[in-house]
Amino acid sequence: MAPVDSGLFDRLERFYDALPRPWTRVEEIGSLVLFIREGEGWPYYARPRLGSHTPSAADIIDTRARQRELGLPETFEWVHETTPDLLAVARSAGLDVLLAPLLVLDPAALVPDLPLREATIRYLDPAAATFPADLRASRAVGRLGFAAPAYQAPLEVVEKGLVIDGAGPAERDAGGPLPAEAVRQAREMFDGGDFLTAVAEAPGEGIVATATSQRSGDVAEVVGVATLPSARRRGYASQLTATIAGRLLKDGVNLVFLSAGDDDVARLYTRVGFRRVGTACIAEPAAAPL
Repeated sequence: MAPVDSGLFDRLERFYDALPRPWTRVEEIGSLVLFIREGEGWPYYARPRLGSHTPSAADIIDTRARQRELGLPETFEWVHETTPDLLAVARSAGLDVLLAPLLVLDPAALVPDLPLREATIRYLDPAAATFPADLRASRAVGRLGFAAPAYQAPLEVVEKGLVIDGAGPAERDAGGPLPAEAVRQAREMFDGGDFLTAVAEAPGEGIVATATSQRSGDVAEVVGVATLPSARRRGYASQLTATIAGRLLKDGVNLVFLSAGDDDVARLYTRVGFRRVGTACIAEPAAAPL
């Protein structure tokens, strides 16, 4: 694990607290803050209130009840190094906790932009006439990519460049357009400059990979890195991550971070310049026993 400067986790806490506020209303429940999205879009989480003590099991139970009342997912997020005692409390309150590697970019180690195999990279443009279709395709790639665990192909398959079977352009393009309000809100977010989505586009296949950054001040998080299952093993995810990180540095960001789903995924990011500094905790209700 990389050495960590003393102010890093404080900066991350301020980021996590500030990022949702322009798009949500906030309710404080004990030592937790529940961010409630206004309008369309991915729902936010509950997390420890900035500067508070460790939330109690009662805080979690009360917040879960409020989330159910509002029709929201019962999700909680925090950084283990900042609130280490919350892990045991969350488990005692009936939550399963994913321990996700937390990585920070080392700018000196960032790999350069390299040509992609059979694809080009571009950024979604909120002013373009194609923005609604591009946004829909990007979100569909993310949904399909996260729904299908990456297939660990034998080395000889990878070396021969064979395409991995799985959901492809037809599955991505199934269904209707996004609601007009979802497109309007996305345009508003992208117009402000704090949200960027980069996509990899392959001839004859369209958008096959996506990555998004979300910024607050001089800190930015890379999220939603996903590849269409049929287009995996071409290096799209890692290069998209590196490209968007480089863009952020040029735009004045000096702390770029992300959370990986597991150690195998984290190794993908370390190859393009990220270094592990801690653990992000992502919690949701434990599954009922069979």
